[in-house]
Amino acid sequence: MIRIEEEDSWLLLGHCAHANLAGEFARHWKNECFLPPDPFVHILDAVSRHDDSWGDVDANPVLTPEGNPSAFSSELVGTYDAFEEIDLDDYLRVRGEATEKAAARDPYAGILISMHTVNLLTEQADLSTLTPDEAKIHSAFIDGQLKRQQELIVLLKETGFVESALSETALRRGFEFLQACDSLSLLVGVDFVEPSQLRHAQPMRDGEKAIIKFTPQGNGVFELDPFPLDEVGLSFEIPYVRVPKTATVSLEAYQAAYRVAEHVAKKITFIAKTK
Repeated sequence: MIRIEEEDSWLLLGHCAHANLAGEFARHWKNECFLPPDPFVHILDAVSRHDDSWGDVDANPVLTPEGNPSAFSSELVGTYDAFEEIDLDDYLRVRGEATEKAAARDPYAGILISMHTVNLLTEQADLSTLTPDEAKIHSAFIDGQLKRQQELIVLLKETGFVESALSETALRRGFEFLQACDSLSLLVGVDFVEPSQLRHAQPMRDGEKAIIKFTPQGNGVFELDPFPLDEVGLSFEIPYVRVPKTATVSLEAYQAAYRVAEHVAKKITFIAKTK
């Protein structure tokens, strides 16, 4: 879940809607400077469905100890330090299910989603709040994900999948593309107001790699430089629901309000930097 705080309410965006938005960005990732990665159909599956396992969790949202919706917010951009507020076993179970749900329909997507999960829980995570027992659980989960990636690679090789697409370089390319689209979806999803950048330098047609800078312009307009999409001025709608703050007095009231919440579509537009 992603949240934006308003004066009297919360705008909430579910994990699956966030991932679907990332997939929409992926579909438009092509122009005279950028090409999408191959094998695109499998990478697109990973990008647009990397949070499929969160559907049931989001259907029954919870509150933080402070009484706020438990969700990713602008304060967490660039960090991942929410372990104090979650049940680690349940959280890792859902993360593991994301890999397995993908692996059942598209093993290649499963590999990329597992790589995304490992990165989120290692390079991007602050593990300092984990207890020694939790650290062991975390370490075992990461080891299991790395093993599962190798199992899926072997499976695909045995089924005659294109060998070059299973190289470390190709998988890294797909993973970094997923990360870029995911980070763009997070930034616009929380309506981030500070300049930032998408995760990982992205390959260009000329062989160079570019860090894509993200600069909010206000009123739902965001500048990307260099511009990776197929149309300058391209717009999308983000499907939030709005829950009044008065509903967060208890978990029961919050969940009831969420089930009947008003749907709010917010338009965003991407522009290129003026030369």
